[in-house]
Amino acid sequence: MKEKLFNRNFTLLLLGQVFSLIGNYTLKFALSMYVLEQTGSASIFAGLLAVATVPQVLLAPIGGLLADRLNRRNMMVALDAFSGTAVFLTLLGICGFHGIHWFHGTSWAHLPGQEGPTLLLIGILQLVLGILGAFESPTVQACVPQMQTGENLLKGNAAVSQVQAVAGLVTPFLGSLFYTAVGIRPVLAVCAACFFLTALLECFIRLRFLRRPGGQKIRQILRQDLGESKDFLLKKRPEVFRLLLLAALASFFVVGTAVVGLPFLVRNVLGLSAGHYGAAESLMGGASVIGALTVGLLAGRLQKNGLQSLLIMAGAVLIPAGAAFLLPLSVIVRYLLLLACFCIAQAVCSMFSVLALSMIQESTPEHLTGKIMACVIALSTCAQPAGQVVYGLLFDLFSESVWPVLLPTAAALMALGCLSAGFLKRFTKE
Repeated sequence: MKEKLFNRNFTLLLLGQVFSLIGNYTLKFALSMYVLEQTGSASIFAGLLAVATVPQVLLAPIGGLLADRLNRRNMMVALDAFSGTAVFLTLLGICGFHGIHWFHGTSWAHLPGQEGPTLLLIGILQLVLGILGAFESPTVQACVPQMQTGENLLKGNAAVSQVQAVAGLVTPFLGSLFYTAVGIRPVLAVCAACFFLTALLECFIRLRFLRRPGGQKIRQILRQDLGESKDFLLKKRPEVFRLLLLAALASFFVVGTAVVGLPFLVRNVLGLSAGHYGAAESLMGGASVIGALTVGLLAGRLQKNGLQSLLIMAGAVLIPAGAAFLLPLSVIVRYLLLLACFCIAQAVCSMFSVLALSMIQESTPEHLTGKIMACVIALSTCAQPAGQVVYGLLFDLFSESVWPVLLPTAAALMALGCLSAGFLKRFTKE
């Protein structure tokens, strides 16, 4: 009998992710807008974003270790409750500094030199949420293989990816309306409520927990767990490690091209309006949703063969985008061609990410899932900003003619797909 995809545990996890992502994305957008409004400084804004990113790289391995040692359900409940508490305490702090009613739009915050305490609170909140996120991400990803098996594992990851893509597409727009209408304090209150609601839903999840022998010192636990992960990746299943590196490399090229290249090409190279860029971002978000939906529908065929084909396809669709800047085309034609190519590439890369994650989870023993998922997160978190920096420099260097950036990127992705075909074929047979 075929197992049900939306069982009790997975439905509760998915609902929890909906509210958690609404809280996270809305908070990220609102804090960004608030900091930029108060300071007008891009460097302060970037610094506060970096504060949240660093813990995800440094602490993700510890988060994975805890996910394999502790009760994963209890960890998720505690982490979301702590997140809600941190946001609520920040709200109280801001209200205390302002000394005014919550829903008052202009006040103390606009007095010269008074934004310092509020920015300090926001910086602390970003740091705390970054630390909690470093622990929660591998825990959530380690829970999915406990709830789903076989073809449903891929469909489950696709469903989680769809929720993330839809939240990323819709939340900034709704968050902007909410923030503009009521200001930062009500936004913080709603986000805190989202985290608390997520924790409440997770309380009803039932997961098997195999308690490992205690009595060990922290140093012994670290040595043992990290040693097990190292042996698994380098000796027992080196194909899993290669797939981790392949996913990180693909993320380097794709994120660098999309996140840096799209706004630069639309606004600076083509000279189009912010409206054109906004439309492009919305369509890219929609492409992510379509990609995640497609990989769930084609679960059986993609599991057997297709990961390398997706990489080759992602590279191939960038060729017309690069060629558009070699041919004598109008600005609008170039924009439409660029948009079509980038959206197809985004959908394909969404499919690649879900499929690669499912293959890694399926190949990893349950007691190592948290640590291996932490490796996925750490490598991805490192690869993405590195790609953004490198592609930022490349697009600046070739701003007069961008095809030397786009066409080699297409060739690199296609080469990655071709070179990985051998080990991916062995991977699926094991």
